[in-house]
Formats: sequence, C-alpha cells, structure tokens
Amino acid sequence: MIFRLNLNPKCEEEVIANVHERTPLIDEIERLVTQEDSAEQITGYLEDEIRLLDVKEIECFFVEDEKTYALYSDQKKYLVRKRLYELEKVLSADFIKINKSAIANSKKIARFKVLLSGAVDAEFASGNTECISRRCFVEVKRRFGI
Repeated sequence: MIFRLNLNPKCEEEVIANVHERTPLIDEIERLVTQEDSAEQITGYLEDEIRLLDVKEIECFFVEDEKTYALYSDQKKYLVRKRLYELEKVLSADFIKINKSAIANSKKIARFKVLLSGAVDAEFASGNTECISRRCFVEVKRRFGI
C-alpha cells in the first residue's frame, strides 16, 4: 500500500483512495474522512443499512451493551460509531447529558415525569423515556428553569 500526503493550503481538500475491494478498514477510513468537526449529520447503522441521520431529529444518544445508539424520530435505534464523550464535543448546546450513559436532545423532550421513588424521567415526543440521574438533574433544572 502506498500513502501520499500533499500539503497545499491553497487547494481544496480531497481524499482519493484506489483500492482492490471494500473492507472494514476502507469503511473506517471513509467515515473518518467524511466526518465533520461540527455535527449536523451523523452516520447511523441499522443491520445492513447505513444512513445519514439529521442531528436535529435525534431524540437521544444512549449506551446499551457497550455500544452507542441514536434514538431517531422514526422510532428506530441506529448504531453510532462514536463514544458519548466524542459526541458531547461536536453536538450543539441543544443536547444535554441526562445520565452517565445518555445525552438527550432538549428540544425533543416533551415533559418530565416524577416517579414515586423521587426519580425523574425525561419523556420524549415519541413516548420513549430515559431516566435523569440526580447528578445531571441539577443541570437539567438550570437549563429548563424547573
């Protein structure tokens, strides 16, 4: 394999890869090259489907079985190949951490439910719920003026 890097600040950036076949390594290279610093769209994987997800339509990102998923407005959960801390860096201020394994889109939260145990859940427009941890609830109260 040959690697060439030409640095020219005056030309438009372009990456060209000549390969014999598509492999997981090529998929990862493509993902890294097409990834933007500021996320307006994020690549989501569902079985054999790859889809660009509009970040504004994502209700929340959550971790399940050590994998990160995006709960999309179409009620499907898409695998996202980023960690929550990586997503926190690129997501807009509309997203807020609600527990150690979930980041919610504050514009998609329909209401908060207080349970008998004293815990608070965030209920999204689609009806899905996520628990808000006590540690994160302080920031949620401040953000929403609760």
